[in-house]
Amino acid sequence: MKQELSRRGFLRLGVAAAAVGALYPALPALAQMPPPDGGPIIYNGMTQNQLDAAYDQNFWDNDPPETGQRSTANGDPVRARYGVERIQYGPSQFEFLDLYRTSAPHAPIMVFIHGGAWRGGSARGAAANAEMFLLAGAHFIALDFVNVLQTTPPGDLMAMATQVRRGVAWVYNNADRFGGDRRRLFISGHSSGGHLGGCVMTTDWVRDWGLPSDTVKGGVLISGMYELYPVALSARRLYVNFTAEVQDKLSAQRHLNLLNAPVVIAHGTKESPEFMRQSRDFVAAVRGAGKPVEYAIGTGYNHFEMPETLGNPYGVAGRPALALMDLPVTWEGLRGTEKARR
Repeated sequence: MKQELSRRGFLRLGVAAAAVGALYPALPALAQMPPPDGGPIIYNGMTQNQLDAAYDQNFWDNDPPETGQRSTANGDPVRARYGVERIQYGPSQFEFLDLYRTSAPHAPIMVFIHGGAWRGGSARGAAANAEMFLLAGAHFIALDFVNVLQTTPPGDLMAMATQVRRGVAWVYNNADRFGGDRRRLFISGHSSGGHLGGCVMTTDWVRDWGLPSDTVKGGVLISGMYELYPVALSARRLYVNFTAEVQDKLSAQRHLNLLNAPVVIAHGTKESPEFMRQSRDFVAAVRGAGKPVEYAIGTGYNHFEMPETLGNPYGVAGRPALALMDLPVTWEGLRGTEKARR
């Protein structure tokens, strides 16, 4: 008999992982860091060209997977099979969400925040990951929101974070509308969506939104960034306005006092060394704060492949996501859950 990892087991695992995590060394990326450009050291022993490369995932992807084509090919059939509801959650033209409903009554909710370097991506690209959650008995919601090329003035990361938080707040406040259980609301995100997910996990829900401090019951953050200072020194500063206020307010690692739920931090071994370091440092900081965290490493996965693991019950991100939500972790369990509801 396969033993499924429950949420209680996840919490135990999060504590035990403090010892296991020490066994994970800094894992090498597929590519090699470019030679220094002869200029001054900007951050962590890197010159400007090296730091720019460290925050450019395309540099580390020597064999680009067709993940964009795959997400369309795999996602469109999911949209056709289950249907998707397009709902506006905020006042702007950018604030919409895709709702995929499960047949389970009063079901838990997974909200996904897409990536795209804060300047691209869409909720539609997350469709392929919805099916696993639907079969397991959870609603799946993918958010759309403004990007930094669309803000006025351009480069406003705070506007993005506000819209994402408003989307999560809308889901909490309107869960009854689609048969969701607001007491079991979880979030996930990839890349810049992982960064925004970290912001969601460290939101002062009581002060800023009038909601319970534990509005979000857990998060799965994939290949994200949790301290913006080094990012602000990279080429991303050319299109994001990294003010001191933005760096402080939107660096999740600086606000762990507001982290009120367990979190899974995941990345691949073929990602930028800076993205891997960001994850390792965040895991260490969360553990140091005495809060539950699981560190999930995808061996052989690059940055663009990692979000695909969220929709697989045996995947690097999918398995701990289901465990976090106390949902069945095997395909057999998923099929049994779906069959029982018919």
